[in-house]
Amino acid sequence: MPRQKLPIGIQTFREIREDNCYYVDKTRLILQLVQEGKYYFLSRPRRFGKSLLIDTLAELFAGSRALFEGLYCSDLWDWSRQFTVIRISFTEGVLGGATGLDQRLREILASEQRRLGIVCINQSLAGILSELIESAHAQSGQRVVVLIDEYDKPILDYITQSDQARAIRDVLRNVYGVLKGCDAHIKFAMLTGVSKFSKVSLFSGLNNLRDITVSKDYSALCGYTDADVDRVFAAELEGFDRDEIKRWYNGYNWTGTAVYNPFDLLLLFREREFGPYWFETGTPGFLIDMLAQRQVWLPRLGHMEADMDLLGTFEVDAISVEALMFQAGYLTIDSVKRSFEKTSYRLRYPNHEVYQSLSNCLLRTWTNSTLIDQPMIKNRRMLGHLLLANDFAGMQFLFTAFFASIPHQWFTNNPIAQYEGYYASVFYSYFAALGLDITAEDSSNAGRLDMAVRFNGHVYLFEFKVVELDQNGRALAQIKSQGYADKYLAGTDPIHLIGVEFSTVKRSVVGFEVETLPIPNLTKPDKTKQEKPHVH
Repeated sequence: MPRQKLPIGIQTFREIREDNCYYVDKTRLILQLVQEGKYYFLSRPRRFGKSLLIDTLAELFAGSRALFEGLYCSDLWDWSRQFTVIRISFTEGVLGGATGLDQRLREILASEQRRLGIVCINQSLAGILSELIESAHAQSGQRVVVLIDEYDKPILDYITQSDQARAIRDVLRNVYGVLKGCDAHIKFAMLTGVSKFSKVSLFSGLNNLRDITVSKDYSALCGYTDADVDRVFAAELEGFDRDEIKRWYNGYNWTGTAVYNPFDLLLLFREREFGPYWFETGTPGFLIDMLAQRQVWLPRLGHMEADMDLLGTFEVDAISVEALMFQAGYLTIDSVKRSFEKTSYRLRYPNHEVYQSLSNCLLRTWTNSTLIDQPMIKNRRMLGHLLLANDFAGMQFLFTAFFASIPHQWFTNNPIAQYEGYYASVFYSYFAALGLDITAEDSSNAGRLDMAVRFNGHVYLFEFKVVELDQNGRALAQIKSQGYADKYLAGTDPIHLIGVEFSTVKRSVVGFEVETLPIPNLTKPDKTKQEKPHVH
C-alpha cells in the first residue's frame, strides 16, 4: 500500500480528501447518528478529531458527493437533497470575557448571514440565531443543520475566574436554548466540546439533547481503533513494534471500542519515535493546581471510581477531580458496574503516554522544578540503574538527597508539602516517571499495600509512613505483620519488602528498611534479556 500524506493539524474534510491524505472512514457511524436521532452532544478530549467530525457532517449534509467517493456512505446517502448548514465554532477561543463572547458571536452570525445571503433584523444574539435558522429553512425549503464546535471553550478559557466563567455560561445558555424553540426548522443538530456542563446550568431548555459521550455504539466516533491503524496506516507501521504502539497510545474508552488519539499516531508516524505528543500540546495548569490543592494521593488517580452523574457533570464552581480528569482525557473508563439502579465507572490511565507524562508533570510541579529540573532527570535515570543492581542503600541516599535539594522556602510557601500523602506521592512519581509496572494500593485479604513494583524479574513491595522526626520501623513491620507478601509467594521472583518513613520535621526520608525474602526452592527460568526502564 503506497504511503499518503499525514493530515497533521488538518481539520478540514475537503482538504484531507482532495490532498490524498490518510482518512479513517467514520461515515458508517455518522449515518447511524442521522438515522437514530436529531439532537446530539459529544464530549471528547482536545485533539481527538471533533472539529473534523463536524466538518465531515457539514460536507455530507451540503451534498458534496465527490468528497465521499469510496467511503461507506457513498451509495447509502440521498445525494439529491442538500441542506443548509449553520456553523458556530469556538476553536480559536474568546478574549474579553462575556463582552468579548458577545462580540465574537455577533461576528460569527454576521458571517453566516453573508454566506447564506440572509439579513436578520433581530438585535439579541438568541433572536439573530433564531431568525437565521427560520429564514434559512424558508429560503431552501429544507430544514436546517446546526453544528456547534467546541461549545464550551469560552467557559474553559476562564474556568479559574468564576465570575467571568458564570457570565460567559449565561450568554451561551441563552444562545443554545434557541435550538429547542426552532425544532420545526431543524433537520439535525450537534454540539461538541471537551466538558459536559449540566443541563441545569447550560442546557436547561434543551432537554431533548442526546448525550452520546459514553455510548458504547459511538465510542469510536472520534479516534482510531486498532483495526483502523492496521488497515489505513499499514504503510506507516514498518519498523515499529506494533505492541509497543498499542502500549504507548491505545486505551481511550467510552464503554465501547478502545481508540488511539489521532494526533499521537500521526506525530509518531512523522517523527518515527515514541513521545508524549498529545500530552505536550498543553496540560491545563488549573488541573495540576487542583490536584495539589485537594491533596490527591497520586497513586489513586489511576484507580478512581465515579457514578454517571458525577462523571458527566462539570460546573464552574463545583468541579470534581474525577470529572475533570476524565473529560480532559487523563483518565478513561476501565469497566462499568451497575447496581441498585445506579451506573458507576472504574477509571484508569488510558495508556503509557498519559501515565508516565502526568507523573513527570506532577513530579516537576510538586518539587519546585525551576530549581531542580536537571538533577531530577539525572536522579530518575540513576534510580533505574539502582533498581537494576538492587542497590537499596543507593536508593535511600538518592531519595534523601533529593528531598534535601528542595529549598526550605519552597516547603514553607506550598501547603501541599504539609500533608502526609505528599512525600509518598513524590516517591511514587519517581517510579511512575520511569514507566515501571506499578500497582498502587495493592489489595489482598490482609489489607492494602501502598505500592508494588515488578521489574527485571523482581518484586518490590513498598509501605510508606510519615513520622514526626525519626524512624520507628513501623512501615516494614506492617508489611510483615499484615502478610502483604503472601500473594506473591507462589511465584519464583525474588521479593523485597521495603519500609519507607518520611519526617515532616526533617522533610526527608528518615527510614529505609529492606528485607529480602528467600527465593522459593523452585526451578527458575533463565532470563535471556535484561529488562530496562523506559527513561525519558
